[in-house]
Amino acid sequence: MKLLAYLLINTEAGKALSVLSEIKKLNEIEHAHVVTGLHDLIALVHAESTKHLADEIVNKIQKIDGIQRTVTCIVVNGD
Repeated sequence: MKLLAYLLINTEAGKALSVLSEIKKLNEIEHAHVVTGLHDLIALVHAESTKHLADEIVNKIQKIDGIQRTVTCIVVNGD
């Protein structure tokens, strides 16, 4: 069963578009957008397990230049 999570991302000033471009290159990202509010980007991530999700976030996403902080919200109910 596929695990889904929304990833809320804060970037360095002026880096949102370059981070968005890099995020969209990852196979695990279904959608990603620059947004307004407390966070700079939001991405929908899919993974095979919580371990896979954690590996993707730590080993790929958090290493992207310009990312300062991520918040992961795992989907527990939805279509």
